[in-house]
Amino acid sequence: MKWMPLILLTVAGFTFNTSEITPIGLLSDIAADFGVSEARAGLLISIYAWVVALLSLPLMLWCARMDFRKLLLIIVGVFFVSHIGSVLATGYWTLLASRIGVACAHSLFWSIAPPMAVAVTPDGKRSTALSALVAGGGIALIAGLPLGRMLGLLAGWRVTFGALGLLAGLILIGLFRFFPTLPRSGEGESRRDMLRDVITSRPLLMVYFITAVIVTGHYTGYSYVEPFMDRIVHMQARAITLTLALFGIAGLLGSAVMTRYFSRYPRRIISMACIGLPVMLLLLLPVASLSVSLLALLCILWGLAMTIYNIAFQNEIIVLAPHNSAVAMSLYSGIFNLGIGGGAFVGGIVCDHGMMADIGFVGGSIALVAAIYAIFRYLPLRRF
Repeated sequence: MKWMPLILLTVAGFTFNTSEITPIGLLSDIAADFGVSEARAGLLISIYAWVVALLSLPLMLWCARMDFRKLLLIIVGVFFVSHIGSVLATGYWTLLASRIGVACAHSLFWSIAPPMAVAVTPDGKRSTALSALVAGGGIALIAGLPLGRMLGLLAGWRVTFGALGLLAGLILIGLFRFFPTLPRSGEGESRRDMLRDVITSRPLLMVYFITAVIVTGHYTGYSYVEPFMDRIVHMQARAITLTLALFGIAGLLGSAVMTRYFSRYPRRIISMACIGLPVMLLLLLPVASLSVSLLALLCILWGLAMTIYNIAFQNEIIVLAPHNSAVAMSLYSGIFNLGIGGGAFVGGIVCDHGMMADIGFVGGSIALVAAIYAIFRYLPLRRF
């Protein structure tokens, strides 16, 4: 049973990530149900992400002296209750309120989950722990988003949120039964000292900048990839679901690659991930105009690059802040979600101006800035 805590964290990661991205697969249905535009429904993604971005650090500092087990139980409990609120939402604003509750839980979960995964895993298995945790998020793309979309199409988007709430309840029971008590994250150090150690680290600040820009570019395209495939490529609903699943399958492949090769080729792998993201985005429309099969292949490579990027830079956070990883990770999580919200917002503007076909060009141009900075400024600074 020594792997049970990591398994529970991985399933929780799947559940949290599925909840975050579920509106992407059901954007059109949510918009139609409440009589709002797709761009306004897309604000559910943006506002969720901005709440995470704004609250990750303050909530983590506020909870820094709690033991991780108690904090994790509270987080999953809030997640569960908020999904019940989503099911019972009577309008756009009540759904938004419930999503803000989910976002608060999310902001803390991804702040503590990576260091917790490392802490409950046998010594020398850090890459395995992080890869497993991120694989849970990848499975959200493979199974969570497509299944959530199919369930929503068959029974309504509320049923999808209800299923996520039910899964959260089961996870809560499992955590209570099997998860061990861990040391307090902020033992012996003041909140001011914890924050100062993070924000005075030049490599960490560079990681945060790269993440903010590259994730903004990624989600400029990815947030609206479902309507892009529908309206621009004219794909059938089943083909869209399958293509989104392929994106997630690539995430599992990325986790396997990281577990096997990252310790030997960290610089090379980070470089390929950083440059791969903007390249895939810039090729989105040209490839889609050629063939649906080529578009599916591009989505596999796109998902592979994004997963490798996420695992690699979470590893960077833990390496660069080994004694303060929860606070450093909270900033990373907040900035990552700032990029999600910013990308969804930029993509919404592009779509509102009748330029949905160009979301890949816009997102790719943004991500390219971060890729160039990472390769020519950050990587020469880092000693692997």
